[in-house]
Amino acid sequence: MRTDSALAHPGPARPRPARIRRPLAAVSALALLAPVLLAQPDARGAAVLLALTAVLVAVVALLPWPAAGRITLGAATGAVAGVSLLVDVVYPGPYRLPAFWLPFEWLALLGLLFRAVRRLPDRWAGPVGGLVGLAAVLLPLRFTLRTPQGGAAGPVVGVLLSLLPLLGVAGAALYLRVLDARRERAVARARREQRLEVARGLHDFVAHEVTGIVLEAQAGQLPGQEPEETAALLRRLEEAGLRALDSMDEMVGALREPSGQGGSGDRSSRSGSSGSSDGSGGSGGSGPSDREGQAGGATTRRLGLADLPELVARFGSTGALRATAELAPGTAGRLSAEAEATAYAVVLEALTNIRRHAPQATEVTVRVAPGEGGAVELTVTDDGGPARKPLLRRRPGAGGTGLAGLTARAAAHGGSLAAGPGTPTGWRVGCSLPGR
Repeated sequence: MRTDSALAHPGPARPRPARIRRPLAAVSALALLAPVLLAQPDARGAAVLLALTAVLVAVVALLPWPAAGRITLGAATGAVAGVSLLVDVVYPGPYRLPAFWLPFEWLALLGLLFRAVRRLPDRWAGPVGGLVGLAAVLLPLRFTLRTPQGGAAGPVVGVLLSLLPLLGVAGAALYLRVLDARRERAVARARREQRLEVARGLHDFVAHEVTGIVLEAQAGQLPGQEPEETAALLRRLEEAGLRALDSMDEMVGALREPSGQGGSGDRSSRSGSSGSSDGSGGSGGSGPSDREGQAGGATTRRLGLADLPELVARFGSTGALRATAELAPGTAGRLSAEAEATAYAVVLEALTNIRRHAPQATEVTVRVAPGEGGAVELTVTDDGGPARKPLLRRRPGAGGTGLAGLTARAAAHGGSLAAGPGTPTGWRVGCSLPGR
């Protein structure tokens, strides 16, 4: 089972620039307040108002948010934009004085616009960004509208010169916001796929082994067991339990290893896990020849059509039913390795469902035959057998996801899967997979 190391083992987070932002905000505030000392005594009050407005906007633009655990970037940005617009209206001082602080306040408003459009939640990005943009566009009017004999050209030119850079900043912020949203969706999709892959591994292998253990334990409680049968039963239980533990260990190792080496790989290729994952809990686990040892992890070959006779034989050896596998000549090599692994999983799921839901079946047949256009047709049928209560009790709402998942896997290869009542009795699972 492949895992994304970046998701399973995220690296250390990059340190936020809070240590730089706070000193920079303090230095900017002092630099903007210092010129107040140079203002004329009669204009010092107006100078203080302009300087404090510029300081407020610059500090909000530079500080990391949220601040004090409560004040968010959206609230602070909206507040300072409102203050800037209010000062545009009520400024009482000389017309020349705003020209000194205006460029600094305008640049800070552009910075706030960029942060608001890129970082605020969807419901606030538009309103707050629009308010900040309005404050930045109208800021030149604080100077041009108070210029004696300035006429209408000055305010219009000032607004246009402010609008063009503002549109560029807003466009860049919106573009980066779209990229951030795409990356978040990609990460969420990758995490969902990882969870589905883990769930598939748990179902395909661990759940099948546990199902076999439960069925064997329940069958062992039936009266009339011979000592040899009991010993064989205990041996099969032990082997099935060891295979389930091996599957769990390798699954956990795949999640832990950043490189995915520690037991990673396609879960459908786990011959050790699936050695008897037919739900019977019988013996016949994979031997050493099934494994291809590699440094850093015990990666195994994929299971495919050639392994079906062994799987069916193990399934039939643990009960009173007769299980046969019929592989027609010409089917070998028709499917890709991934499609063969899917075919094996379909048979595995069908046999497990027979053990769980039709233990009364007396005959099971697995057929693999060539189909049209190079396809491979695979069917698993049982005769139903005499009606009796299943050994394995099922919780309401439980199960039902195995064949649904395999249907999706078959569709991913361009094939199809169908399951339903057989003729005249029993159950039939059919799968068609296209050739290479």
